[in-house]
Amino acid sequence: MILGKKLIVIMPAYNAEKTIRKTYSEIPLEYVDEVILVDDASEDSTSKIARELGIDTVIHTENTGYGGNQKTCYMEALKHGADIVVMVHPDYQYSPRLVTAMASMIASGHYDIVLGSRILGGTALKGGMPYINILPIDFSL
Repeated sequence: MILGKKLIVIMPAYNAEKTIRKTYSEIPLEYVDEVILVDDASEDSTSKIARELGIDTVIHTENTGYGGNQKTCYMEALKHGADIVVMVHPDYQYSPRLVTAMASMIASGHYDIVLGSRILGGTALKGGMPYINILPIDFSL
């Protein structure tokens, strides 16, 4: 809990068995009330590992894509009474250590939403983001 607000971390997952342990180990659990992982029909042991770690796990029987997975994540967080929701990708492309800072900004009442950027931090490619995702696009054609 942060400033009396219930904080839930959501994790939209797909084939994250290799990185979920590292990601989860860096979540500041002393401030987080719950962690919910939504496994989008992974073909590996993502959900098994999540449950072993004690993470509340929802499994899609069919892959719904990133957007569908996010929708389920947010719906589950709201069902669990979240005041603040922070999304952490279990593939470790974003640092889970920033959960407290991000949630605190919202809990303070100064911000309604906080967004992180791997591109601005200069670590997007090192973190596994495909180069095509950061190419500048000219929409004026």
